[in-house]
Parts: sequence; structure tokens; C-alpha cells
Amino acid sequence: MPFPVALGFIIVTAWLALARIHAQSPADARFEAIASLAESKMREYHVPGVALGIVDGSRVTMRGLGVTSVEDPLPITAHTVFPIASISKTFTATMMMRLIEQGKVDLRAPVRTYLPDFHVQDETVSRDVTIWNLLTHTAGWEGQVSGPDRGEETLKNFVGTLGGLMQLAPPGMAWSYNNAGFSVAGRVIETVTGMSINAAVQELVFKPLGLMHAGTTAGDFIVNRFAIGHFTRGEDPPVLQRPFVPSTSVTAGGIGLCLTDLLTYARFHMADGTAATGERLLSRAALELMRTPQLSKQGTDDEIGLAWHLRTVGPVRTAAHGGTLAGHILLLELVPEKNFAIGILTNSNNGWRVIQDVERAALASYHGATFAKNQAVAHRGLVETLPVVEPLSNQPDPAPYIGRYVRPMNTVVVRADSRRVLVQVQPNDGNPQPEMSLTFYGPDRAIVTDGPDRGQSIEFVRGPAGDVRWIRVVGRIAVRSVR
Repeated sequence: MPFPVALGFIIVTAWLALARIHAQSPADARFEAIASLAESKMREYHVPGVALGIVDGSRVTMRGLGVTSVEDPLPITAHTVFPIASISKTFTATMMMRLIEQGKVDLRAPVRTYLPDFHVQDETVSRDVTIWNLLTHTAGWEGQVSGPDRGEETLKNFVGTLGGLMQLAPPGMAWSYNNAGFSVAGRVIETVTGMSINAAVQELVFKPLGLMHAGTTAGDFIVNRFAIGHFTRGEDPPVLQRPFVPSTSVTAGGIGLCLTDLLTYARFHMADGTAATGERLLSRAALELMRTPQLSKQGTDDEIGLAWHLRTVGPVRTAAHGGTLAGHILLLELVPEKNFAIGILTNSNNGWRVIQDVERAALASYHGATFAKNQAVAHRGLVETLPVVEPLSNQPDPAPYIGRYVRPMNTVVVRADSRRVLVQVQPNDGNPQPEMSLTFYGPDRAIVTDGPDRGQSIEFVRGPAGDVRWIRVVGRIAVRSVR
């Protein structure tokens, strides 16, 4: 390995050993145990840096672990800036709720009320899709698309290119994670406020909440201590993710901030809607509406609110959002009934492994909350494995699931041999991914049983007539081909 990388990895290990020196606030025994677990998992999964914070009632505890970069290592602190990726979607919904309460937007109004020229491939959808559909990932069109950076014209330009965007399901019919929908929501915000989205998020969220290190551009990020993303393959040491490319959509994933700002934002969402200055930004009812289930994510036990992903874990209800971008994996999770929140920010593509272990340990330690057997967790913006799975003793007939399912960029092929059901994602570039072996643990619910995706869920979604119409892989649907 190149000498600078090897040296950087040694320094990362040293920083982990000294991490307690860099505590930003005093902690209790439970937090210390969670921080120790995070350190252990960082070593196990070769994650260079983590910012960990917990809100427990009136107490806020934060800890920086590891370093910003293996090549130019600085200790992670409570003010180190991370791009928070799809956690940004909750900021989008927060902005939209402010405009709704100001009477400038109607949650159930068609998008064309604010963007008269809006259109996707399906004209009926173009006419009828609503703001609510955008904020709940239920617009039904292909969502894993983005546009080039055009400065303040980025969202306007992007929305103008959606005329051929493939419709995978009627709006509201099949839940599917949708970045494009949040980009459209951003353009609505720009149109209604008369500001660029960068200015709008500053005026509607950052400034009133006093988020001192929050920004939306690479220029905002680089004037702060910044956590560089890393990539790790197998047991190799981490290397920098080059180049760093921020999301071109602020509202789908383009915000960056530090742990201190993130937990300030979390406390606002669990309070009554006023900022620290006393200014009322939202009503308590609006905040609660964002965390109210709008529909279930079919084939799972999770639900979606307005941007927040909702689930029940033992005795508590959680509202969370994760993020994945350029070698960063991150999570913000709220337990509003307990005035509890946890933020975990990592600078590694392996960070999701640290996050899921630390998140689950924290819920168990602070609230006695553990997952039920065969509880079907759903995609929240970051990968995770199912916690406790017992396969069905009698596996279902594979015939209803076998077939080809299409998206614009790939085809998902489901077949069966004498022993198992197999799923393969076949990108249009002609480089098929390895087949994944599935075991069903519930109706239309399956788990990958081998390979690098072992433990992750795949769901099948049925149409109005009861037939299997869609497969959902990593939170995104593909529609069954009739050919």
C-alpha cells in the first residue's frame, strides 16, 4: 500500500485509542458504553471517523471519535462538518411545513399549482401528483435521478428535464424511495419563496435555529474542519473517496453541518416549534404531523411520515432519517416521547455497519427497546440488515414472484432452482451483479442469505388485484415486465 495511506491508517488507530481525550462534553456510564462500542466497531469495520451524540432529556452529550482523513488526520470534534446526505430531506419537509403554515403551500395541492409546466412521462400523473406525494416518496416515478450542477438554476434545470421520467407505479400505490421527488419539492420552495434553495434553507431553517456550521455548497464546507469520505473494500485499509462530489440537489441530499447543529435541529423537532430565541417557526401540531404515519411501506413493518421514516421498536416509536453520499453514512433518530435523539455521523462507506450496531445498542440501553423476531425494517436512506430473523418453515411457492422487473437503469431478475429463490440486478451497462439467494421470513418478505448483501431485506409488493407487481431492492421498486 502507498506509504501515506499506510501511515494514515496507523494514525487513525492511534486516534481511536486516544479518542476520550477529545470528548466535547461530560458523559454518563451509558453514553461511555455506547461510545466504547462505537470505537470497537470503527476498528472492526475500518471506519476512520465518527461524530456521536445523544440527547437524553435536558442532557446533550457529544463525542468525536477518530479522524477527518487518513491522509491529513485531524480529530473529529462536535463542530466537524459532515455532508448529511438524505437527512437533508427532513429539512426540506421542515421548510415546506413552514410555508404551509404561512398559507403559501397546500400539502394536498397538485404540484402544478406551483409549477404549471411540470410534467413527467405520464400526463395524468403530471396533472394529479401532489406535494404530499413528493414528501412521502409516493410519486411513483423513477426516483434515482439527478441533474448537473447549474448553480442557482440547478433545480429549475432538473425539473425541466423530467418529461421522459418513467412511471413505475401510480402515485400512492407502491412506496419507493425517491430523490427526484424531493428535488421537485425544492423547486416548489424556490418558486413560492422567490429565493434560490440555498437562500431559502438559510432563511427558513439555518438562521432561525442558529445552525452556525450549516451550509449547502462545497464552498460552505471547506471553510470548516471537514470529514472527508472514505472507501474500504474487505480488510483493506480505508482510502479517500476522490473526488468529493456534493449532491447537486440541496433538498434531496445537499446539506452539510456539524453534530452540534444536528442535535440542535433534533431538539427543535422534539419541542414545541419555537427556536432558542423564542421565535415560533412551526406549531407543535405541524411537527407532530411530520411524524404521523401517512402510509405503510408495503412488505415491511415501517411507515413513512412527512420525510421522517417511522417504526416501533419495543415500547418506543422512532422517527429517523439516514444518509449515504460520497463515502459518508449518517443517521439522525428521534424518540420524541422520551425527548431522546441520537446522531451518528461517519466518514466511511462501511459506516452503516457501525451505525446499526450503535443505534440498536443505544435504544436497548436507554429505553429497553429491542426488535421483535421477524420485524421487517425498511430502507431509511442507509443500508441496514434485519435484526432477528427466523425463516418460514414452509417456504412459499416461488411461482408468483418469478419474472423480470424493470427500472430505467436496470432489470431485476427473479428465478428459482430446486433449492431457493435467486435475485439478480442486471444494470443496463451489461455488468450484472452477483445473484442473491433469498429466504422468505413472512408474506412477501425475504432476506438475502449469502454474499456481501447478506441480512438485507427484499420486499415484493402486490397490486390492487393481489398479484405481485413490484420488487423493492434497497428501498427502490422495479415494476414487473409484462413481456
